Amino acid sequence: MQGKTLSEKIIGAHTAEGEVSAGEVVVVKVDYAFSHDASGPLLISQMGRLKLENQIGFDNRKTLFFIDHAVPSPTKELSNDQEMVRQFALNNGLILSDAGNGICHQVMAEDYAAPGSLIVGTDSHTCTSGGLCAFATGMGATDIAVAMKLRKTWLRVPETIKIDLDGNLPNGVYAKDLILKTLSILRTDGATYKALEFSGSAIEDLDVYGRLTLCNMAVEAGAKTGLIQSDERTKHYLQEFARENQWKELRADEDANYESEISIEVSEMEPQVALPGSPDNVKPISETIGAKVNEVFIGSCTNTRIEDMRTVAKIFDGRKKSRGLKLIVTPSSQKVYLRCMKEGIIETLINAGAIVTPAGCGVCFGALGGIPADNDVIFSSSNRNFPGRTGNPKAQTYLGSPATAAATAINGYVSDPRDFL
Repeated sequence: MQGKTLSEKIIGAHTAEGEVSAGEVVVVKVDYAFSHDASGPLLISQMGRLKLENQIGFDNRKTLFFIDHAVPSPTKELSNDQEMVRQFALNNGLILSDAGNGICHQVMAEDYAAPGSLIVGTDSHTCTSGGLCAFATGMGATDIAVAMKLRKTWLRVPETIKIDLDGNLPNGVYAKDLILKTLSILRTDGATYKALEFSGSAIEDLDVYGRLTLCNMAVEAGAKTGLIQSDERTKHYLQEFARENQWKELRADEDANYESEISIEVSEMEPQVALPGSPDNVKPISETIGAKVNEVFIGSCTNTRIEDMRTVAKIFDGRKKSRGLKLIVTPSSQKVYLRCMKEGIIETLINAGAIVTPAGCGVCFGALGGIPADNDVIFSSSNRNFPGRTGNPKAQTYLGSPATAAATAINGYVSDPRDFL
């Protein structure tokens, strides 16, 4: 019998047959289904059209709505949309993660996702939970509406591309640099409807905070999901959130069939930067140093977990942002925010000249404060830099790690974080 990839194992465990292979179309049981304030109103409206809006059928413990994209709401229209989502969740006894609690993908990783879970959400970055070895993927509002009610959906089992990342991460190089390097090879359409399975010695040494970053941006290559094995580091992460009873070891079989494999040696890697226009427009830091920037955003579901915030605070300690530069920092969840307060990170950031906002999507989504002016150049730790992503198509955005973003904020131009570590 042919060995199985992580995707095949997890999807198979959620089917009546118990076993699947890449290319098959199957009906699967769903563990968690969620939506948020950006797509929730459409989902609720689709439920009405499909006559699915009554309470019968919901699994109240595993159906979630998040208010995270515009926190706090800047317009009456968004406030009305959020109130619709809020009341729908409350009226149906569903889980409501209200404004300020955090970005859906971070909260899912903190409180819900576990090895072997199958998760669907109305957001392309649902794949973040693959860092905990959950098969997690984004779908449209109508598909999620049905999944919420029936607790099942259909999937085409994706072929898997194996990404081997070997070696020791150099000082100043982080998970964000690894995924940007991967995107420079795959490009934005190199893994369309595939699964990316990350492995290798660099992955074994990477904590779950970094693994979540890798899987978050799998979709930037067009992937259906990103996945990393469940091991002792997964167990340690779940223990942090008092969920160790949800841990189980889960690995691909040694003889699993992969569509292709890509090997990357990381030991000599530099920090990576995605130039404006696309997340796959990637260059090493040595080729991008000096580009002038007038706004820095440290936030999003890709980064600003507690380890990211500690690194940023270390770089900013005793230093100030460049004069005239706008620096906005948005923790990814309320739990991260509270830990930052206890560790003095918030004070360090404010002393450096940062605006620290409530947990949410912030500048990444372009629906809240921090929307750039015409011709502004942003350096962001988020996942996308397509024209208009941050709310103004006349602005440009660079992408990099939170460490590179912090170094850039201090100098006012794209800078190497290794100079500050």
